[in-house]
Order: sequence, then C-alpha cells, then structure tokens
Amino acid sequence: MSRKSKNTAVGAVIVAAALLINTFLPNKDEGAASGDPTSCPNLPAEAWDTIDLIESGGPYPHPEDDSRFGNYERTLPEEPLGYYREYTVDTPGVHHRGLRRIVTGGGADGVVDEWYYTDNHYDTFCEVQPR
Repeated sequence: MSRKSKNTAVGAVIVAAALLINTFLPNKDEGAASGDPTSCPNLPAEAWDTIDLIESGGPYPHPEDDSRFGNYERTLPEEPLGYYREYTVDTPGVHHRGLRRIVTGGGADGVVDEWYYTDNHYDTFCEVQPR
C-alpha cells in the first residue's frame, strides 16, 4: 500500500469515528444544557427555605449570597450580565456552601421573574415553579 493510500485510509477512519461519536454521544446543545431548563419535579426543604429567605429580602447566611451569577456555563437562557443572582441552598452535614444553589432571574422591580435550582454546582438546572 502506498503512503498516499495509507493516509487516505487513516483519514477515512478518523471521519468515520467522528461520525459515530457525534451519533451516539448526547448533544450538549439539547435540553437544559442549551439554556432551556426542565421543570423541577420536587425540591429539598432547604431549597424552599432559601426561596423564602430570598422573598423576604434576607439576611443571607453566606456572604456570597445575593451576588451576580454570570451564567458562564450558558446553562440558563441568555440574558444581559446582571440579570441572574445566586443563593446558597444548605446541604445537611456539609460545613461549607456545597453544590446546591437557587439562581433567580430578573427582579430589578423587586419581583423575581425566574427561579432555578441546581444540585450540581451549575452543571444542570431545573426551573422552580412558584408555590
């Protein structure tokens, strides 16, 4: 087999592998990863406690709470910087902030427009429906 034939064969294998990977791996642009979170089926009690605290205006137990959430992972719908705020959801038995957060959207008028919950530090979100 000539060198040109070997290069062509290797190229064909690479293209075929790329097509297979693209076919069988989940598309990061689908579902919650595309900025379209699913609805939360249920929330832990601590998340509702955090929501109640946000609705009452604090005070918040963690200094990082009520800070700007940049949505750098682009897991939430695209909005202008400053639209989202984040708050810690306490995790029983964990003595640091942990992975759980409530992220709010809007609220410049004093009323939160959107509520999101993550239990994996922003990898995925679900949308919280108001009570």
